[in-house]
Amino acid sequence: MKNIPESLQMIKQRIEAACRRVHRDPKEIEIVAVTKYVSVETTKAALDHGVVHLGESRVQDAIPKWAELGQRGTWHFIGHLQTNKVKDIIGRFAYVHSLDRLSLAAEIEKRGEINNTVTNCFVQVNISGEETKFGLEPKQVLEFVKETSKMKYINLCGLMTMAPYEQEAEETRTIFKQLRELRDELNALQLPRVQLTHLSMGMSNDFEVAIEEGATFIRLGSVLVGNERK
Repeated sequence: MKNIPESLQMIKQRIEAACRRVHRDPKEIEIVAVTKYVSVETTKAALDHGVVHLGESRVQDAIPKWAELGQRGTWHFIGHLQTNKVKDIIGRFAYVHSLDRLSLAAEIEKRGEINNTVTNCFVQVNISGEETKFGLEPKQVLEFVKETSKMKYINLCGLMTMAPYEQEAEETRTIFKQLRELRDELNALQLPRVQLTHLSMGMSNDFEVAIEEGATFIRLGSVLVGNERK
């Protein structure tokens, strides 16, 4: 098992340094521990050492962990969400980071009404244009936000993107900058019921650049909890 207290201390130091460079308050940054590749024991250890936010991306793996640990922490679904799996997520996961189509929004709304539960959702945007990544094209986001903002059981809390993996983290900067600019453009329109506060962007290899460009939620797996896949 990875030494989580040591990793967490190092990550917080790196967050503070990145915030100093751009005059941000480190308290603005939330760490989502990506526990999708680790055991229940490692997930519990992360909670024991002060991690609050947990990120899972496969429903079949996430539900057993939630069943054991769900009364602790705040749970985020960060992977591509199939419509038929929404029923397993609503009421368990406070955040969905991958809202990317109206059929998914409609199902979240439907299940939210049944459970009387509002889910915080990030609109996933494919800024890089990679065919292997999910998410809306930037030009599609405005109309999508207009439609989904009408839904009572969805709280649009921000935008999310995944940058391409780069050996040099600096190469990802333009991706994060574009997401921040898109968020700011949408907020400037002052649409009814739309206040996109957060940016979910940045992972183990590029989170410092993401912070410098405005990230409020960073998704950290290998650098924080490790990777226990066989």
